[in-house]
Amino acid sequence: MSTAPTIYHLCRRDEWEAALPDGAYPGSSQDRADGFIHFSTRAQVEDSAARHRAGQEGLVVVAVAADRVGDALRWEPSRSGVLFPHLYAPLPVTAVRWVRDLALGPAGRHQFPALED
Repeated sequence: MSTAPTIYHLCRRDEWEAALPDGAYPGSSQDRADGFIHFSTRAQVEDSAARHRAGQEGLVVVAVAADRVGDALRWEPSRSGVLFPHLYAPLPVTAVRWVRDLALGPAGRHQFPALED
């Protein structure tokens, strides 16, 4: 098993499942419009969900071994200067450690499973 950091992606379950037969996930419609797949670290993902996915049902959190995605992974600053991982290629499903449903809790906030760094 890889000891590389885990990075996280949030998407709709149907988007994720549609990619499985191809062996690579091209990203959500927003990712494709931006030109890269958005990821977060463990420390960032809950805030990212609250900012960009609040109240959305049918989401999954995808845990990815950062060392399995290749050189297309770049750490880039957000508007606030914090570095976020972005993948400039489809995500190979072989890089995925696990996928779990993201339930909605009180006030539209998602209830995250235990996450690792």
